Amino acid sequence: MADSAEVIEAKQKTNDREFYLERVKTMPLLIEWANDSIRDDKEVLLTAVKVDGGALEFASNRLKDDKDVLLAAVSQAGWTGCYASDNLRNDKDVILTAVKNDGQVLYYASENLRDDKDVVLAAVTQKPLILKYASLRLRTDKDVAKAAVSKGKKKVIGYLAPELQKDEEILKLLEE
Repeated sequence: MADSAEVIEAKQKTNDREFYLERVKTMPLLIEWANDSIRDDKEVLLTAVKVDGGALEFASNRLKDDKDVLLAAVSQAGWTGCYASDNLRNDKDVILTAVKNDGQVLYYASENLRDDKDVVLAAVTQKPLILKYASLRLRTDKDVAKAAVSKGKKKVIGYLAPELQKDEEILKLLEE
C-alpha cells in the first residue's frame, strides 16, 4: 500500500521542527517520521499527545519519563500508560489518571501501585477483570471486591480471596 501524501511529506521533512509542530496539531501520529531530535522535543510531543495520546509511542525515552508528557497522553488515552518509563509506572498521579481512563493500565503499574487502594479501585471500576493484577492484599479488601463485582459480576469472582467469594454482601451484588 502506498504512503499517503501526508506521510510522504513528513518523510521528506524529517528534520523540519516547525513543520512537525504545526502538523501534529491535526495529524499527531505523523511524529513517527520525525527525526530523533524532534521526537525528543517536549513542545512538539505535548502538542501531539494532547490530540492523540498514541503519539507517545514515538516519543524519546527521555520524554516517556517526563511527567507532564505522560499526564497529557494518559489524560487523552489512558492505555498509553503502557509507554511510561519504569519511574513513571510508579507515579501515582500518572497511573491513577491512566486507570481512570483505561483500567487495563494497572497491568503496567508498579507493584507498589498495584497495592494502592485508590489506584486499584479506579482500575476495577473502569475494568473489573483487571482485579487479577491487584495485589493479593487488595483482593481481600471488601471495598475493592464490591467495586469489581458490582461491575464485573461473576467474571471477577474467581479473583477474589476465598472468604470474599462466600461473603453475603458480595453474593447479593452478584444477584443484582
